[in-house]
Amino acid sequence: MTDIGDRKVVWEGRYIRAVVRGRWEFVERKNITGIVGMIPVTDDGRLVLIEQFRPAVDSRVVELPAGLVGDVPDQADEPLVAAANRELIEETGYRAGTMTRVFHGSASAGISAEQITFFLATDLEKVGPGGGDSSEQITVYEVPLGNVVDWLDAQASQGAVIDVKIYSALHFCAPLIQGADNP
Repeated sequence: MTDIGDRKVVWEGRYIRAVVRGRWEFVERKNITGIVGMIPVTDDGRLVLIEQFRPAVDSRVVELPAGLVGDVPDQADEPLVAAANRELIEETGYRAGTMTRVFHGSASAGISAEQITFFLATDLEKVGPGGGDSSEQITVYEVPLGNVVDWLDAQASQGAVIDVKIYSALHFCAPLIQGADNP
């Protein structure tokens, strides 16, 4: 075991490590400075979501676009907002004209040290195909804000796992939902 401050590393892989603090076991990511999530909303009132297979749950997962910050060696000091726009373009093909920080918090505090900063991405412009990088197979969806919950229910009934952070994100879309034309 290796000591890191008040933590002991009990296993270490390429991207994560398992640690113990007191009697508590958890995982943490290595070689990053942050994690960003985006809540992308088109000018016509659609929430842009992605779907990809996630081995940890052995299923396709519908989620908000997100990514790591500082994981590229020459970009270790990349600002969060720059990483958010980079990841948004990579995963969805959209660039945000406006990126507003809306919240920061734990992803799953019982098992992981991960903390994510979320941005509301608006004034979107389609600048590429999206779909992720060469290691990803991402499907992009644009769902009318007023229909997101029903759409998610339909995806779940077809076997998809729904990332619960989407429901938190809808709170920040509420003013947009009220003003949107929701077919």
